Amino acid sequence: MGPYAFFAGLLLGVMGMGKWQETGSPFWLWGSVSFLLIVLGWGLGALFGGKK
Repeated sequence: MGPYAFFAGLLLGVMGMGKWQETGSPFWLWGSVSFLLIVLGWGLGALFGGKK
């Protein structure tokens, strides 16, 4: 389920970037960038901090 959630989050971030280009609103830009960083951090944390 992890990879599916990662790619779903990536898709949502890219869709937010498209909304930013359409509207020009900085809220879409910063929301999308922060969401992508959260998904990336979560993915890296799961990759390197997983139970062994």
